[in-house]
Amino acid sequence: MEAVITLPRAGLTRDDLAALVPEEPDDGHRYELIDGTLIVTPAPGFRHQVVSLRLIVSLDHACPAGLQVLAAPFAVGLSIDTEVQPDLLVAPRDAFTDKDLSGAPLLAVEILSPSTRLIDLNLKKARYEQAGCPSYWVIDPVALRLTAWELRDGAYAEVADLGPGDSWTARLPFEVTLRPGDLAD
Repeated sequence: MEAVITLPRAGLTRDDLAALVPEEPDDGHRYELIDGTLIVTPAPGFRHQVVSLRLIVSLDHACPAGLQVLAAPFAVGLSIDTEVQPDLLVAPRDAFTDKDLSGAPLLAVEILSPSTRLIDLNLKKARYEQAGCPSYWVIDPVALRLTAWELRDGAYAEVADLGPGDSWTARLPFEVTLRPGDLAD
């Protein structure tokens, strides 16, 4: 018979994060928790912000009643030890509290930065997938590329990989046509 050793849970929880970081930190950093590990990233750069603004305008314009488009910073609790702040998100209006969204959004969008690229393409993608987020998009603001995945049978399947001149009509979480080249000057 094998011996079972139970180790104390390591890592931080969302409650620990709330105790460590003020609700609206004024240091320009983003504080996220992934699998109990604190991730601190610097404020986004100019190109990142331009892409974010243009994308949120496009999404908000197409967003049907009952859904809400939000930009970071806004807390999304995926589990007791994971709280992320996607650059943009879409979720049902009635799923939000004043403080956070508890559970996966319908759409999470991350805009790549040098300091977040690996996290966005690996850790966050895996956590959104595991939490059941139906649609996940990543945008490279320098190359003006958009890659989109949709959840199919519990795993992400790539549904779009667009360059600056390409156009794509997303179906999830609602129909919207995007062209990455329109997201920046």
